[in-house]
Amino acid sequence: MKLFTIPNIMTLGNLLCGCFGIIFVFQGELTYASYLIFLAGVLDFLDGFVARLLNQHSAIGKELDSLADMVTFGALPAFMMASLISYTSFSASSEHSENIFHPLGYVAFIMALFSALRLAKFNVDTRQSDSFIGVPTPANTLVVAAFPLIIEFNHSYAFIIYNNVFLIGYTLLMSYLLVSEIPLFAMKFKNFSWVDNKIKYIFIILSVILLVVLQFLGIPLVVFLYIVLSLFNNKSAPVPKGE
Repeated sequence: MKLFTIPNIMTLGNLLCGCFGIIFVFQGELTYASYLIFLAGVLDFLDGFVARLLNQHSAIGKELDSLADMVTFGALPAFMMASLISYTSFSASSEHSENIFHPLGYVAFIMALFSALRLAKFNVDTRQSDSFIGVPTPANTLVVAAFPLIIEFNHSYAFIIYNNVFLIGYTLLMSYLLVSEIPLFAMKFKNFSWVDNKIKYIFIILSVILLVVLQFLGIPLVVFLYIVLSLFNNKSAPVPKGE
């Protein structure tokens, strides 16, 4: 059994991004952690693509993928959210503490727990071969990664992020959506016809517009759009049933 195949090395790169990202959170460098999440997202996409291209699928690769995702798309966004909530909490109360996290920040680790449940569910749920049931962990992580970048580059919207009602509300809502039974379309194309992929083409077009016009602020809106379009699509598509 080969351990160090090209896809597995890429997956390990994803895991390494998550480890370094957590270090950056403890150093207060959330922007760098966000950049590592985007890099990990690219590696997470490419490892599967390369595995298919080189015919290097393996059981160990599947397990390794979930383990890497738990760190990068489960633990890291929870640490980032805990840091954001803590910063907002300390600032609002004018407290000075040597602690990295405010007690309220520990609420964010609910996200890590539900991410673990989501990843475990995905591995055993046979309904999710062509679509998703519940929000994928990378989608949630991309939203969290966007928050420090919005603060850094979209200053006029920073007040939205520096609001614990918003941050905790997002944490609880997304934790639920990660393990919900809501069917969401996957970006897999069996063909490229408009009729068979209309919802996907609409999503791509609107996403490009949002990202070009709003930049990092567009990332949370793209994920929100993905959920809304999936709900709309569910009205005309059959809901997957378990075996």
